[in-house]
Amino acid sequence: MISRDKAPTAQETFMQMAQAAGLRGRLLVTVGILILVRLGIFLPVPGINRERFAEAISGNNSIFGLLDIFSGRGLSTLGVFALGILPFINASIIIQLLTAAIPSLENLQKNEGEAGRRKISQITRYVSAGWAVVQSVSFSALFLQQFALNPGPLFVAETAIALTAGSMFVMWASELITERGIGNGASLLIFVNIVASLPKSLGDTIDLVQVGGREIVGRVIVLLLVFMATIIGIVFVQEGMRRIPIISARRQVGRRVLAEQRSFLPLRLNQGGVMPIIFAAAILSLPLLIANFTKNADLANIVNTYLSPSGSGSWVYALVYMISIIFFSYFYSSLILNPVDVAQNLKKMGSSIPGIRPGKATSEYIERVSNRLTFLGSLFLGLVAIIPTAVESTLNVPTFRGLGATSLLILVGVAIDTARQIQTYVISQRYEGMVKQ
Repeated sequence: MISRDKAPTAQETFMQMAQAAGLRGRLLVTVGILILVRLGIFLPVPGINRERFAEAISGNNSIFGLLDIFSGRGLSTLGVFALGILPFINASIIIQLLTAAIPSLENLQKNEGEAGRRKISQITRYVSAGWAVVQSVSFSALFLQQFALNPGPLFVAETAIALTAGSMFVMWASELITERGIGNGASLLIFVNIVASLPKSLGDTIDLVQVGGREIVGRVIVLLLVFMATIIGIVFVQEGMRRIPIISARRQVGRRVLAEQRSFLPLRLNQGGVMPIIFAAAILSLPLLIANFTKNADLANIVNTYLSPSGSGSWVYALVYMISIIFFSYFYSSLILNPVDVAQNLKKMGSSIPGIRPGKATSEYIERVSNRLTFLGSLFLGLVAIIPTAVESTLNVPTFRGLGATSLLILVGVAIDTARQIQTYVISQRYEGMVKQ
């Protein structure tokens, strides 16, 4: 007999993945769609001089590095899926921000149940399509046209249609994974794209070691140790939470008197996950993009000196990056957790926190605890975002450039969430077996 409270072992998990038809089918759907999306990245956008494009982006890693990794090298290869899942993620962020600001959207999310969530999902799809059009037209007209074989309005229109169609297909594939596969489709697509960039980075590192000798070997080992320590720290912080005890009052249901029950309210140490780093990176990338498109030499000099991790004023970059991450951590935490709503729900259920009066005192206590956790979590995010890049620049090992804190956080977070979903399916198979017996 298997205890229902016992976490499934690796052997039991792999057995269920091979034997259970439902779980096996979901795994096959997930793997098949991921492979299909990866193949689409290598379908080329026509009408572009690829040799000139490769030369232009070879020294522009600061601008394209992170976006290129998120698209699975789709930007550097200029495939039909070059934009990838990025427009859908941007649209999701926009709708999430608007939900907190527009009462009608907030009502759909909180009070309309499943129908409301479906309507918000439909609005997100429309916003994603519009955002994909804006991005593809801007990318084609402002940047790709200088590498076109036949530049002009027709080239911009054809390229924009191809990129937008590819992005919409990727969005549909991600939703199909979420509905019929395992895990969150958008997160898994980014996860696979980041993993797909690892072989190239490892190959470049091996070539660097063979050319550089023992000194480079020591630097690479130190950098890998820093990456390993960062991953371990991310796991601990991602799993860390503060459990606030909650007591439910004694209730009478019919003739039965339900005894006092004890539970807890979990507050995560890192409420926003990787989103604060993404927001901060997007803000810091704006001056780089503006300098690149305007061709302003003075602005480019200031940006490369003070707003670049490899510039002489890199400490300014690190300070601005840290402050931005802390700000967006508090901002995103306020979107996720509303202490007033939590206090009202506890009061409606007849529950309370020991030693804290219901109502306003409870909301103030939850807000105070949440602010302390957010501060600690944001400091961790800032250190994780800065330390790997600083160590990489200090050791002068550029082969992992772009694979920084954001990529590591996404890899660890998606791996943990997907493993939990698989364990949930395995545990559900246990109960089905018990019912059949």
